[in-house]
Amino acid sequence: MRTTARALAGRSGRAFAHRRVLYTVLLLAVVVLLGGVLHTAWKRSALKAPAASHLVTDRYGHYLAEVGGPEPGRYGYWPLADVPPRIAAATVALEDRRFRYHPGVDPVAVARALWQNLRSGRVVSGASTIAMQVARMQNPAPRTLPNKAMEAVTAVFMTLRHGRDAVLRQYLRLVPFGNGSHGIAHAARVYLDKPAADLSWAEIAFLSGIPHAPERLDPLTHDGRRRAAARGRRILDALAEMGVIDAGQLDLARRQIGALHVHRRPPRPAMAMHAIMALADRIAPLPETSSRTIAATLDLNAQRMANRHLHRWLSRLAPRGVQHAAILVVDRDDMAVRALVGSAGFFDEDAGALDYTAVRRSPGSVLKPFVYALALDRGVIRPDTVLWDRRGLSAGIDNSDRTYLGPMLPRRALANSRNVPATNLVRTVGLETTYAHLERLGLHADRRPSRHYGIGLAIGTLPVRLRDVVAAYGALANDGLYRPLRWHAAQPTAPGKRVLGADATRLVTAFLSDPMARLPVFSRMGYQEYDFPVATKTGTSQSYADAWNVVYTRDYIVGVWMGRADGGPMKGVSGASGPAGLAHDVLTGLYRLPGTADRPEPFPAPVHYRRESLCSARPSRSASQCPRKLTEWVPTAAGNTTSADTVTALARTTARQASATLRISSPPPGTTVIRNPETPDDLNRLRLTVDAEPRGMQVVWYVDGRPQVVQRADEPFLWPLDGGRHVFQVRLPYRPERSPPLVLTVR
Repeated sequence: MRTTARALAGRSGRAFAHRRVLYTVLLLAVVVLLGGVLHTAWKRSALKAPAASHLVTDRYGHYLAEVGGPEPGRYGYWPLADVPPRIAAATVALEDRRFRYHPGVDPVAVARALWQNLRSGRVVSGASTIAMQVARMQNPAPRTLPNKAMEAVTAVFMTLRHGRDAVLRQYLRLVPFGNGSHGIAHAARVYLDKPAADLSWAEIAFLSGIPHAPERLDPLTHDGRRRAAARGRRILDALAEMGVIDAGQLDLARRQIGALHVHRRPPRPAMAMHAIMALADRIAPLPETSSRTIAATLDLNAQRMANRHLHRWLSRLAPRGVQHAAILVVDRDDMAVRALVGSAGFFDEDAGALDYTAVRRSPGSVLKPFVYALALDRGVIRPDTVLWDRRGLSAGIDNSDRTYLGPMLPRRALANSRNVPATNLVRTVGLETTYAHLERLGLHADRRPSRHYGIGLAIGTLPVRLRDVVAAYGALANDGLYRPLRWHAAQPTAPGKRVLGADATRLVTAFLSDPMARLPVFSRMGYQEYDFPVATKTGTSQSYADAWNVVYTRDYIVGVWMGRADGGPMKGVSGASGPAGLAHDVLTGLYRLPGTADRPEPFPAPVHYRRESLCSARPSRSASQCPRKLTEWVPTAAGNTTSADTVTALARTTARQASATLRISSPPPGTTVIRNPETPDDLNRLRLTVDAEPRGMQVVWYVDGRPQVVQRADEPFLWPLDGGRHVFQVRLPYRPERSPPLVLTVR
């Protein structure tokens, strides 16, 4: 018996020891589990929010887009520095009346919810406080009992850790208001078009009720707006019961809430998609403390106008292989982007999503003005320096038209876009110096050596972006001060970086704005001719793959590019025949927009230069006896004499051409032409020819005293037939020589 008792006692002791170990393990597991829950809840109690979005308008307040946010379709999350007391009172009136007294979990609400749910046998009431809702919005999870418990613990920690005001502020930042809107500040702007601080009692109550069921209380639908107003009236009654508003305020707000006008913002303009994407990239880095409503510098009226002209020109030039075009318009003074059209259409199947203002393409001759400006600024040339346009002077570089104009001043060399003088200037100034100069102008950040591009820098070997080209032309238009493009009101106007002297840029502007200087290569009365002062430069890359034109006045800079997505050639579309026409329409259209000046001011003159008449007939003749003069800017410090080389070279050119003779050889004088009414208009043309000595000269055809075209003398002039009596004549550009007039009649 004694042995049996000892055995039983041993087994009992071992069982107790096992139970004690088990209980200890269970206790440790509970402690670890509880510790894990508490640790997780503490981590989740940190206040965090998705990235806030920005509401973007044009410069006049017209809606453009909502950019930013955690993902498409979720916007807002605008922070509140301080919660307006009226919004705070309306928020807790129905949502969490004891918010100011409980620690994050409301025991009264929990007991009420348990009793109601037990009585009904199903969940009919919740007990979520504002803090618990913040916990759920920060860490969404299915609504299960364990998750609800985690939200409760998190809510307590959150309230203890940050305080009630911070929790309420976080709630009002995160809570959904339907249609992708989150937060009271965003909802106030989107639905009522005003800041949250300016809301009336009726507006506050109306908005405060929406988060209860954002889909059912959708303010953009009739039924949803009615339901939101009904819940808003309940909030107003609760506020009156709490003594927050008096009877008069209650009566006024109840009457107003049913008549509120809910703002329905227009769709994002498809024609401005590239501009919106460019804005989004620049707005994203803004600090959270910045305004959430951003006014872009874009002008929707200018955007529509530019887009309309772009599509008209693309339709006209599509048979010649033009697939896309891009336009960039900026204000000259602060370089604010007024319009940006990036392609034929963002949703165009042929790579329309590409923004061609941001794609590097060959610029042709568009960079030549910067070469001339650098040479003038460094004193390498003066406006009266003779430059030679002659075959074989520039290491295999030819002019695109395969003709050569001989000695000429920088004004004509640049305005006629001659390749030989431009590339020779690169060599004279220095290839490395020119390459670095183009980098200072923001045209490239290429780490390859300058020899990779060679002296062809002046004629298109360096690919550039239209955005960068327009910004660089801003330095020409702003007296040598370079400023980056300005995209929105939160971006301050840059003070400007000095990249060129003011006189050098004013001289280049004078060259580019002189329509007579463009003869003989570019005819008068074409797309580059305006009835107000405009500086213009075209560019065409090899094989007509890219065509450019940049124009500027004292008010605007307009850049235009045309080409194909595949980089293939167009059919003879040059900068002067395509982009110049589009730029002309856009620039003249800008001056027709409401609130703009009728015409720009003249360009300012260079300060340290004076205009001087140069005799191009004979060096020995005085200015008073000279039969042919030209006027050019010369340095004031140069005194009253002009370089003898200049006069001699010009005289040599004149003497060489002195014996030129012109005579219209076909049709004979007195011809009567009968127009065939059955012939299509584009085929009803008269072929005229001229006999000229010396051969191969450039001539200008005139009809009834108006210039029509500049072309080689050995090319026929095809004139569209027009009824009546007409007088034809051929003249030499810059020269008095002209043919006898030819009179004919068209019937």
